[in-house]
Amino acid sequence: MQNGTPSRTALMAAAARAAHLVVDDQPHLFHDTVAASLLGTQAEELIGYHRQFGEHPILSGTRTQVTVRSHYTEARLAASGHTQYVILGAGLDTFAYRAGGDTTVFEVDHPDTQQWKRDLLADAGIAATAVEFVSVDFENDSLDEQLAAHGFDPARPALVSWLGVSMYLTAPAIAATLAVLGRCAPGTELIMEYALPAHLRDERGAAYAGHALAATTDLSEPWHSYFAPEELSAMLDTHGFTVHEHRSQREAVPPALWQRTDGLRPVDLCRLVRAKVRNR
Repeated sequence: MQNGTPSRTALMAAAARAAHLVVDDQPHLFHDTVAASLLGTQAEELIGYHRQFGEHPILSGTRTQVTVRSHYTEARLAASGHTQYVILGAGLDTFAYRAGGDTTVFEVDHPDTQQWKRDLLADAGIAATAVEFVSVDFENDSLDEQLAAHGFDPARPALVSWLGVSMYLTAPAIAATLAVLGRCAPGTELIMEYALPAHLRDERGAAYAGHALAATTDLSEPWHSYFAPEELSAMLDTHGFTVHEHRSQREAVPPALWQRTDGLRPVDLCRLVRAKVRNR
């Protein structure tokens, strides 16, 4: 993203989560009941666009991508029992404003995107008391120092989500972030979304990529990084993680959710990897 401007892709992701509950049939892949409110005055226009053109591959593909990854990640958080939840590249994620309980949420993002979100929360009258806002430029700032300054306890295991981010970063920035995360407490769990190289995409994934990559480049947010599963597993191993699974969109949610009457179908362009920090 360009300094001084919020992330357009974060806006598109939130719009897709909100539109899913309006445009797509049940069973819904994910229930984000706050996204529409957070979008404020833009909600009607953005959701309306999905209503009108929702079968277009980039719109239906985006709704599938953002809902599947959120379903998988929040289910893992609930199962893990962790009470520290770090959201890297939080964008307009709404978990902290939907969930109750005693989980401390650390939203990590670029300062410009984060200020934009805080303004949207204020405009919508949504309280932000359940979250720590951690401003980080992944290419330049020290993630561990910024987390510690906001009360993160590195001696306690956490769940860390890194969704819709790695493809926009350079390989050195990804490695630097994994190095920091690998120093977290053993048992800390990472769920990371990553983009597949062209030769591993299925037909729907290739078609979606043809539209999506051009669109993100036009928004000045081009994709930089792609991984085969074994390549990413090797990188994670280097930084102290044990990989537990790689999941495609089809595999990331219960099979019954793919018994659909609408146009949503799994796309193999991006996958999720789940890994844990090893004992040292």
